[in-house]
Amino acid sequence: MDKHDILAIINSNPAFFLATVNDGEPHVRGMFLYRADQAGILFHTGGMKDVCRQLLGNPAVELCFFDPQKMVQVRVGGTAHLMEDIPLKEEIVNSPGREFLKPWVESQGLEVLAVFRVEGYLAQVWTMESNFAPKEWVRLEG
Repeated sequence: MDKHDILAIINSNPAFFLATVNDGEPHVRGMFLYRADQAGILFHTGGMKDVCRQLLGNPAVELCFFDPQKMVQVRVGGTAHLMEDIPLKEEIVNSPGREFLKPWVESQGLEVLAVFRVEGYLAQVWTMESNFAPKEWVRLEG
């Protein structure tokens, strides 16, 4: 599977699990993808949340996506970078499926929205058929 196939799986299955580390302790939670391309994986959270503080303190992350139709899991490791891009934040708030953000941002401003891009990232694909095969990591950037 090449990087284009992997990015297609990621974008088709926007719910994912994000793993962070805080004070040596792992933390995993479900997140919702904004988009993934060869420049990185974009997602957002609230600037006041624990996950935001964890990402700022230690930006090393792993994301896990799952396609239940194809029974394919994609693990992605990389570094999360905070994006201070106001037009990107406005795009996210006004995009379909994210209407829930509007009242929150209208009452507190765009600075409450923390957008992260995972960069320097590699992906590993798992299927039942490849369960015992050596892991192969695919660079998604570029």
